[in-house]
Amino acid sequence: MPDYDDPEIEAQWFSERREEISGYLKREGVMHGDIEAEPAWYVAPYVSVWAVKGLASPASVEWWAISGDMPNDYVSASKAQSPREAVQLIASLWQEAARYMSRGERHPTFVIGSGDRNEELGPLLASRAGLLLDWANDPEAWE
Repeated sequence: MPDYDDPEIEAQWFSERREEISGYLKREGVMHGDIEAEPAWYVAPYVSVWAVKGLASPASVEWWAISGDMPNDYVSASKAQSPREAVQLIASLWQEAARYMSRGERHPTFVIGSGDRNEELGPLLASRAGLLLDWANDPEAWE
């Protein structure tokens, strides 16, 4: 496993995750301003949370986006004022979606994945949501 304490390896990981988020937001049709050069919070190589600026207010964070060894996702900064709140919100949404997926159903208000492997992917999503909640609830992870 690469040494993520090495500044060069860490910078490469940041760059890859930032590009991943940029591409994801573009595919999702999210019009946005700058994405910070470094994540607002991360645990390399597992998760990174990115502050995404708005077009109308380039100095303000409009979205928080998540990337890493999990699905990419984003939430509005109006619903999560910090990276920690974003992690909690995304994890909660994923838990809810995983319950639908494990029953072979689609969530009524949002989509994760193509839907053709929901029963298989539901437990994986629930697992990732659990990890995110563990981090969100660990004060030491946010020091």
